[in-house]
Amino acid sequence: MTEASAARCWFIAPLDLLAAGVARLPQSILLWLGRVMTWLLGPAMRKRSRYARTNIALCFPSLDDAQRKRLLRDNLRATVTGALELIRAWYAPSSALAGLAEIEGIEHLRAATAAGRGVLLFGGHFTTSELCARLLQEVAAQPVHVVVRRNNHRCLEAMFDRARRSRFAGTIAKKDVRGLLRILSSGGVVAYSADQNFTYQNAFVPFFGIPAATLTATPELARRGKAVVLPFWFHRDADGRYRLRIEAQWSGWPSGDPAADAARYMAELEKPVRQHPEQYLWVHRRFKTRPPGEADVY
Repeated sequence: MTEASAARCWFIAPLDLLAAGVARLPQSILLWLGRVMTWLLGPAMRKRSRYARTNIALCFPSLDDAQRKRLLRDNLRATVTGALELIRAWYAPSSALAGLAEIEGIEHLRAATAAGRGVLLFGGHFTTSELCARLLQEVAAQPVHVVVRRNNHRCLEAMFDRARRSRFAGTIAKKDVRGLLRILSSGGVVAYSADQNFTYQNAFVPFFGIPAATLTATPELARRGKAVVLPFWFHRDADGRYRLRIEAQWSGWPSGDPAADAARYMAELEKPVRQHPEQYLWVHRRFKTRPPGEADVY
C-alpha cells in the first residue's frame, strides 16, 4: 500500500480493533447489542424497512397488520444483529465460537469430500449466513470458501477481504465463475446461494407464490466443477445457539430443465424460510425484476 493509500485508509486500524472486540463478546451481550443498535439505527433504515415491509406483505398475505408489524420488527432486529454476527464470523477466534453450534447431516458432506468431490453448499441469504458457514468450518474441521460481493470502497474491501481470508479457506467474487470452478474442481467446499434477484441466466419461478427472477445456472456450474450440491440450512434459536443442517442431494435434481430446477430450489428454500421468517434477508429487493407487463412492486 502506498503512503497516500495508507493515509486515505487511516480509519481501518481502529475499525479492526473495534471489530475484534465485538467478535469476542459473550453471545447474550452481542444479541442485546443487536437490539439496541436496531433501535438506534431505525431512522437510517427507512428504505430497507420499506423493502422488507413490501416483501412480507407479498409473501405472507394471511398475516394481519399486527403480525406483519411484529415480523418486520423481528426481521430488522435480525438484520442488524446479522451485521454483528458477520463481524463474529470474520474476527472471532475459534475459542469464542466453541459450543455455539450443532450440525445435523454432516455425514453427507464427509462422504462427498472423502470421494474427492467438490461441494456446493446450496443455501439462501439468511441474516446468519456467513457466521453459519464459519461455524460449519469450525465444528466439522472442514475448510470452507465463501462467495462474496466486493465492497466498492477500496479501504473497506481490503479490510473485509483480509478478515475473511484469515478465517475462511478463501473468498470468491460473486461473478468469478472461473474462480468458483477452480475451487470445486480441486475438491473444495463452497458456501453458495442463488436466491437474490438475477437479471441474467434467469427464469421467473414461484417464491411464496410470487414470480421471482432466479438464477438457472447452478446445475451447470456444479456439472462443470464436478461438484456435489448439498442443501445447507441454518438458523439461530431463541437460546442464542445455531442449528445447522446439511441435507442429501435432492432426488431428481438437476432434472435437465433449468427453469424447473430453479423452481425446485425456491420451493425447497421456502420451507426453512417459513420456519424462521424473521431471519431471512427481506431487506433485499427480491422481486425487483418483474415479468413483462408487471409493475414495480417497490
